[in-house]
Amino acid sequence: MIDAFIQWLHRLGLHADPALADAAQAAGQQASRAIAGMDLPALLALAGALGWASGFRLYAVVFLVGAMGAADWLALPGGLQLLAHPVVLAVSGFMLVVEFFADKVPWLDSLWDSVNSVIRIPGGALLAAGVFGGDNAVWGLAAGLLGGSLAATSFATKATARAAINTSPEPFSNWLASLFEDGLVVGVVWLATQHPIAFGIALGLMLIVSVALLIVLWKFLRGVLRKLKAFFGGSTSAAPTS
Repeated sequence: MIDAFIQWLHRLGLHADPALADAAQAAGQQASRAIAGMDLPALLALAGALGWASGFRLYAVVFLVGAMGAADWLALPGGLQLLAHPVVLAVSGFMLVVEFFADKVPWLDSLWDSVNSVIRIPGGALLAAGVFGGDNAVWGLAAGLLGGSLAATSFATKATARAAINTSPEPFSNWLASLFEDGLVVGVVWLATQHPIAFGIALGLMLIVSVALLIVLWKFLRGVLRKLKAFFGGSTSAAPTS
């Protein structure tokens, strides 16, 4: 794809700098090797992991995957190679630290979830779609839909569970839940990249647990939805009394 673009520029009389052309060609070859080295189940597992984990730790997912790519621990597909850029790593690493501490404070964690709800779900969809890049639009769209749906599900589960935990006066349960989520991100990404089939089974179990929690904690879920509606200006003012 990159080679075709460079040849198109040549036909227009525009000649790219040789060093730039070589770098672009190397990047394209690396992306092709990443795609070729992963079969469809492995790619879908990675897309599912990025979507699911983004629902509760988007910045950690971006930093972790980018760092793995920069360290050559993971051959990143073309659509995800941007995550390994030093600027992206610096920003995502900074936000990771901010979120780590914000998520440990009762009630501040719920406020943080509300603020970040606008980025986690679309972020999960974009990361999942990036697994297939622009080389396969059909699978990229399917992965984006999958990633966005999984991010929405995990976000709803996290926000609902934390709203219920915050009703407890002691902070320890909140800390434990937050630390569990931190470890879950690492575990999900590792399992998806190393054992895709096992991750698929684990993802199915996590979805079942999420649905069960949302049903049991329906009262708190409604509270979360009301807060999100108010946060985005969707709440209606009270009707005037006669």
